Amino acid sequence: MQQFLLILLNGLTSAALFFLVASGLTLIFGMMRVVNLAHGGFYLLGGYVAFSAGRAADSWVLGVVAAVVAVAVLGLAMHQILLRWFEQQDMRVALVTIGVSLILADQLLFVYGGRAYEVSVPDPLRGPVDLGFLDLVYPRYRFLLMALAIVVGILLWLLITRTRFGMIVRAGVDDRDMVSATGINVRLVFAAVFLLGAGLAGLAGAIGGGVFSLAPTTDVEYLLYALIVVIVGGMGSIPGAAIGALLVGLVSQLALGYAPPLASILTFGLMIVVLAVRPQGLMGRPA
Repeated sequence: MQQFLLILLNGLTSAALFFLVASGLTLIFGMMRVVNLAHGGFYLLGGYVAFSAGRAADSWVLGVVAAVVAVAVLGLAMHQILLRWFEQQDMRVALVTIGVSLILADQLLFVYGGRAYEVSVPDPLRGPVDLGFLDLVYPRYRFLLMALAIVVGILLWLLITRTRFGMIVRAGVDDRDMVSATGINVRLVFAAVFLLGAGLAGLAGAIGGGVFSLAPTTDVEYLLYALIVVIVGGMGSIPGAAIGALLVGLVSQLALGYAPPLASILTFGLMIVVLAVRPQGLMGRPA
C-alpha cells in the first residue's frame, strides 16, 4: 500500500510538471495555431538559466525569475524575428522551430557539457513532509510543485475565460480579420501570448530542475510529453491540459512502477486511444 501511494504521489508530481510545460505549449499551439517545436529547448534553457543565475546570485528566487524572463524574451524574439512573417504556414513554422531547438540544444551542450545538473533548492523547501499515516513521507519541494501547477492553471483559466485579453485572443483565433477591423492590434496580442507561453516553459524548467536532472536530452523528453498532454487534453484548452497531464503523469508512473517494459507503450497507447475515440482531444473543440 505504501509503495502504491508513493507511486501515486510521483505520478501527481510528474503531472504537475507536465502541466507547467504543456500549458505554455497549448496556449501557443491552440490559441495561435503555431507549432512551436522549440518548446522543449525553452524548458531546458529555463532550467540551466535558473541553475546558473541562482548559483551566481545565491538566490533560488532570482534564479527562477531570471529563467522566466530570459526564456520569455527569447520566445518573443523568435516569434517576432522568425515566425510572424509566415506563422500560418505550418510546415515552415515547424521547420524553423526545429532549427531553433537544435541550435539551442547544441549551444547548451557546448556551455554545460554532458553532465546532469540540478537546480539548488533553498533549505526551507528541502526535506520530507510526514503525511501522518503508513509512515509515509514525501519531499516538501514536490508538494510546492503541485501547488504551483494548480495556481498557474487557475490563473491561466481566469485569464483566458474571464478577461478582455482572453476574449480578444479567442476571437482572434476564430476570425483575425474581424478582430483587426475593430482596431485591435492582433499581432501585439498574439506576441503577448507567445511571450507568456515561452515564459511558462522557462518557469517549468526552473522549478522542474529542482526535482529532475537537467541533461542534454531533457528537451526532447519534455517536448514529447508536452505534445502528448496537449493532444490528449485538446489543443488550446487549459482544463484539457490539466486532465491530460494528470492522465499522462499517473499512467507513466504507474507503468514504471509495476510494468517498466510497458511504460512507453502504455503512455503512447493512451494518446492513440484518445485520438481514435475523440480526435480533438478530451476537452478540445471539433475542427
